[in-house]
Amino acid sequence: MRVDRFLSNLPQFSRQHVRLLLIEKRIQVDGQVISDPHHEVRAFSRIELDGKILQAGKPARYFMLHKPPGCVSATQDPEHPTVLDLLDEPDMDELHIAGRLDFNTSGLMLITNDGHWSRHVTQPQTKMPKVYYVETEQEITAAYVSKFKEGVYFAYEDLTTLPAELELLGPCSARLSIVEGRYHQVKRMFGFFNNKVIRLHRESIGSLMLDTQLAPGEYRALLDLEINLFQATAGHKATCL
Repeated sequence: MRVDRFLSNLPQFSRQHVRLLLIEKRIQVDGQVISDPHHEVRAFSRIELDGKILQAGKPARYFMLHKPPGCVSATQDPEHPTVLDLLDEPDMDELHIAGRLDFNTSGLMLITNDGHWSRHVTQPQTKMPKVYYVETEQEITAAYVSKFKEGVYFAYEDLTTLPAELELLGPCSARLSIVEGRYHQVKRMFGFFNNKVIRLHRESIGSLMLDTQLAPGEYRALLDLEINLFQATAGHKATCL
C-alpha cells in the first residue's frame, strides 16, 4: 500500500494533512524519512510521525522446509498431514506456503508470513527458475532435451510451456529447470513421451537451494544473506521482463 493511502486511512488524518506531513518530512518508515507519497509500506513496516509510532510493524518470517512425500501442500487437510503440521512456530495462522508441491513430490518448500514476498515468488511474470530432480519408468533420451527447450503443448489449457532446460543424469534420471508452475507440469511434460515420473524432488527456487542438512520433514529459518540475495535476484528478473 502507498504511504499516503495508509496515512489517509487513519481517522486522525485528512488527505490534505497527509500531503503536508510528507512535504514537511515528518513521516519515517523503518527509520527513513519519507516524502514520496508513492512509497510502498507493508504490514512489516514501522511507520512513525515525529517519533510517535503509527504502526509498530511485526517481524517478517521466512522458512525453508524439506517436504517429504505423502504430505499435503495446504494449511489444513482432514485426511493427510500438511506441510504446516511439520512446523513448530508461534502464530501459525499467519504463515502460508509460497509455491506448492504435489502430494508425492518432495523437496524445497518456502513458508512465510509475507504475502508480498510469496506473491513475488509465485507470480509467472518473475520467471523464477525452479529446479527438479526427476526419475522415470522409461529411458530419457536426447529427444526430451530438444522438446522441452522448444516447449510442450498442453491441449487442456491450449498453451505451450515456456522453454525448459533438461540435463540428463542417467538412463532414467534427469535434472529439469522450469520457470513456470502449472498444474502437474513436470509430470505432464514427461507424459508427452508417455513416460511416467516415479520420483520428483525440488532442489531449488531461484537462488535458494534446499539445505542438504535438512532431513525430510525438517525446516529452518532462512538466513538474512539468503533472503537478501533471493530478493535481489528476483527483483532483477522482474524488472528485466
